[in-house]
Amino acid sequence: MLVALICFLVPTAMAGPTRVEFKSDVAAGTIVVRTGERQLYLVLGGGTALRYAVGVGRTGREWSGVSSIVGKFIAPHWAPPAEIRREHPDLPELIASGSPANPMGAAAMTLEGGLYAIHGTNDPSSVGGFVSYGCFRMLNADILDLFERVQEGTPVLVEH
Repeated sequence: MLVALICFLVPTAMAGPTRVEFKSDVAAGTIVVRTGERQLYLVLGGGTALRYAVGVGRTGREWSGVSSIVGKFIAPHWAPPAEIRREHPDLPELIASGSPANPMGAAAMTLEGGLYAIHGTNDPSSVGGFVSYGCFRMLNADILDLFERVQEGTPVLVEH
């Protein structure tokens, strides 16, 4: 599967979600990304959530709002969008699944609108920073864990 998104490379985090207290009116099953914290939460309900470290949009690339998961892909290929190719003309038109240069990592879940995704990484040191093109980058073990817990249609709330 080919995934063309506006994403790119994003400080080191530990793998695995942490169950945390989460006070919010957000419905269970919702993904909440708090870009200022560089954390993604899967709301479990009952005042708890699973927390994962993420890399988020760098200055000028951050965004907030409501979206939903519209696609789920294991080991996707990646075609750098025109904007990224302009900034990095040495990138090939397609980076195959499994390549260490593929920023999608083990899995990707595309968000409504087609520009962004929640995805893995082949560079674990890139998780936790403000350096992506707007995507949310997770450790491969974490994206695979989250991938199994959610489905297409899962709401995603992005907050600063």
